[in-house]
Amino acid sequence: MPMLPMTKAEMAARGWQELDILLISGDAYVDHPSFGTPLLGRLLEANGYRVGIIAQPRWDTPEDIARLGRPRLFCSIGAGSLDSMLCHYTAFRKKRRDDAFTPGGKAGARPNRASIVYANLARAAFPGIFLALGGIEASLRRTAHYDFWSDSLRRSLIFDAKADIILYGMAEKSILELARRLRDGESTVGIPGTARISDLPEDATLLPSYEDILAKPTRLLEATLAIEEQVHHAGSRLAQPHGKKFLLLEPPPPPLSQAELDALYSLPFTRQAHPSYSQPIPALDMVQWSITAVRGCAGGCAFCSLALHQGRRLVSRSPQSLAAEINALTKMPGWRGTISDVGGPTANFWNAACRANPSTCRRRSCLTPKICPHFDLKQKEYLQLLRQLKKLPGVKHLGIASGIRHDAALQDPEFIDGLAAEFVSGQLKLAPEHAAPAVTALMRKPDFSQFERFCELFTACSREHGKEQYVVPYIMSAYPGCTMADMQRLAAWFRRRGWKPQQTQCFIPTPGTVATAMFYARCDLDGKPLYVAATDREREDQHATLLPKKRS
Repeated sequence: MPMLPMTKAEMAARGWQELDILLISGDAYVDHPSFGTPLLGRLLEANGYRVGIIAQPRWDTPEDIARLGRPRLFCSIGAGSLDSMLCHYTAFRKKRRDDAFTPGGKAGARPNRASIVYANLARAAFPGIFLALGGIEASLRRTAHYDFWSDSLRRSLIFDAKADIILYGMAEKSILELARRLRDGESTVGIPGTARISDLPEDATLLPSYEDILAKPTRLLEATLAIEEQVHHAGSRLAQPHGKKFLLLEPPPPPLSQAELDALYSLPFTRQAHPSYSQPIPALDMVQWSITAVRGCAGGCAFCSLALHQGRRLVSRSPQSLAAEINALTKMPGWRGTISDVGGPTANFWNAACRANPSTCRRRSCLTPKICPHFDLKQKEYLQLLRQLKKLPGVKHLGIASGIRHDAALQDPEFIDGLAAEFVSGQLKLAPEHAAPAVTALMRKPDFSQFERFCELFTACSREHGKEQYVVPYIMSAYPGCTMADMQRLAAWFRRRGWKPQQTQCFIPTPGTVATAMFYARCDLDGKPLYVAATDREREDQHATLLPKKRS
């Protein structure tokens, strides 16, 4: 199956004079299921729609976006796999020098606030066209949100982009329903997983308005928790006033079933970059030989946007589907026998399930402050799955690169032993994030003692199997509530063990998360004041405690 067309010549080769749907993306076109735009494009194609892609268009003229002609149904616009501001700027608001989703890793191939810029270009190129916003940028900016890079509260993205609709989250079901309704001439109101500008419906729960939050920042926490509730627990419609207008948020659609997820990953991805690119795309190198086994994350970490985007309900692919994908990989050009990852947001959540009713459960995390008794882990089954996949013809090596939850792993020492013996190649990356109990509680992360316990067991198991293997912890500085004293105690912990922190990140307040709301409001979820390292100098000072000392 050829790639989706990016040129008129590629359309002509398919016998197409016109597209049904045009997908515009801030990423280069890589026909791989880890990239959102190609994934949705292949899904729409499989459902009979003529789909084209404009990847990283020029933004000084609408002509580049118009090169495939006006689509019959709609344009879908996404900034790419990252929020465009996060893609361009560091935690200290300095310009990044690279972009992993661009040929050659070069920065500058997409504009700041790409969703807005692309929407303006699409309206200029195709007056009156129906515009849908999607992807991570639109999802996390779908309501009034704090923008770290301008240090300001911004309106829902839909008002600034002047689009018709936002498709938030994993948009497979919502984009298919949108396409069907526009094809059949039906109203697009009420599609699950969408947001739009609307009058106030009688059945909507009212969120604090943009103006309310601007006047009282603590109300952003109230709004953020209500949105989290809607996403995680199948909540009701939400409406947020913006002046005299209302943003209407429909509840999310049900997650894909296992059969639907299996079918999605069976689509004919080439797993290659478009042949027009002369330079490699670094993001492809990271995932080309990886396998997505599970969607969703039960962790509910306060700083993470993933659960808001994918949801907390887990959906796992079948062993048969995973084996079929690996068998296909072994026949592709460049195959060298290594599967780099069989995972997802949390690899050891494959086949895990929650026995609680999502409409009545009110937990914000399935794992903290302790693992919920209704959350059934299936780590023995996951270990057996990895062993089965490793035995497939053509597979020489298979590992886990996407990471695991160490607190969950501690529930099954047999899993830790199998992991150390068979599926780690030297280093295992984990994310304790911090050592201070007050900070990890605000993060919705387990107590640091669980990380220490895991390290002991993993090291012992590795040695028992004659392997020298190490745990590499991800650590975060300048989190809301984290003081300089907290960072100094964390740095001292590393020094006592002779460890040099390798994976450190200064907290970045990305739109839509609970942690960002705490950063903006300067208080915790109970309204108690929090110390926040807000200035670049404060943030840099905290981060510097984890960095090697420069010699004078």
